[in-house]
Amino acid sequence: MKSKYLLVPAFVCSLFFLACNSDSKKQATDGSKSGQQTEELGFSDVNGIRFYEVKRRFKNGLSFNKIGFQQEPTWIIQFKAPDTMLAYSPEKKGMEAFYLQFDHGKVYNFAREFFRAITITKDSLVLQRLQVDGRVIAGDDDERSDVFCTYYTRDYIENKLHTTVGELQRPTRADTLFIKSLAEKAAKDPANPETAFAARQPVDFKPKGPYVTVEKISNVDPLNNRTLSYDYLYPEYRLVIEKSYKAFAYRFSVVVDTKGKLTVNRVEGVMKEDLEPRKRLIQGILDVYVRNLYQISPGTTLGIPHSSEITLNLVGKLAK
Repeated sequence: MKSKYLLVPAFVCSLFFLACNSDSKKQATDGSKSGQQTEELGFSDVNGIRFYEVKRRFKNGLSFNKIGFQQEPTWIIQFKAPDTMLAYSPEKKGMEAFYLQFDHGKVYNFAREFFRAITITKDSLVLQRLQVDGRVIAGDDDERSDVFCTYYTRDYIENKLHTTVGELQRPTRADTLFIKSLAEKAAKDPANPETAFAARQPVDFKPKGPYVTVEKISNVDPLNNRTLSYDYLYPEYRLVIEKSYKAFAYRFSVVVDTKGKLTVNRVEGVMKEDLEPRKRLIQGILDVYVRNLYQISPGTTLGIPHSSEITLNLVGKLAK
C-alpha cells in the first residue's frame, strides 16, 4: 500500500463523479467493450427515465483493485433534455442538475470529467470513466480509464430481475475470493507495507483508560462539506497520552497486522541519518505505551482481517 505522504492517485479523487455520462450504441455488454451492436440510442431516447447504479467495476469484473480500493455503486441519475444530467446528492437529499456536454464520438464531459457511453437502452446504461490528458484519452492499460458503471431502472430491477437495488450492489463472490488472496499474501509477511492494503473498515483504537484519547481524522472536501470517497484508503488518527514519561509529538505511518501489532514504516520530518534511531524510539513507545493503553482491532475488508497501513499523530503530554 502506498504511503499517505504520496499524492493521491487522480483516479481516486475523481470517483465522486463516476455516476454520469455519454451517448453510444446499444450493445449487449456489461462493463466490457465487446458486444453485439443493435440500434443506436442516445440520451434523448431515455429522457426523464431514472437509473440506479448497481455495479461499478474494473473491466476484469472486480469491485476492488490491488491496493484495496473498492468501486461502490451508489448513484442515481436521470437525463433531462436537452443537455442536463440530474444526479442524486446525499448532502442535499435530492436530484442536482449538471451540464452534460458532448465532446466527440461517444465521449461526453460531465462535471469536469470525461465518460464514454458503452450502452444506452430504456432499461440500462453502461458508462466508462475516461482519463484525458491534454485532450488525449488514456489507453486501455491506464487504470484510471478502467472503471465501468452499470445502471438499471427500478422497473427492470423489480419486475424483470425480481430483486432490489441493494442486492445488486453487493460485492460478488469473485470480490471475496480476490480479497482473501490479498489477505493470504499479506499474512506471509504481516509487517510488510508492500503487501498490506487498504481496509474497507479501517483499524479501530479504543482507549483502555481515562488518560488516553483517540480521534480519527477524516478527509473532508471543504467546498462541498462531504467526506471524500478515498477516506478509508489513507486512515489517519491522533492518539494523545495525557500522562506520558515526556512530552513529544510524532507523525508517522505504521503497518497494523491481524493481531493489532504496530510496526513503524515511514517517519515524517526526519533527516536521513536520524531516521533509524527515531524509528526505534517510536517503536518503543508503541510497544510499551500504545499497545497497553489501547485496544487495537485490525482493519477488515468484507469481514476478512488483514494488514493495512495507517498514519498516526502520536502526542505525549506530561502530567500537570
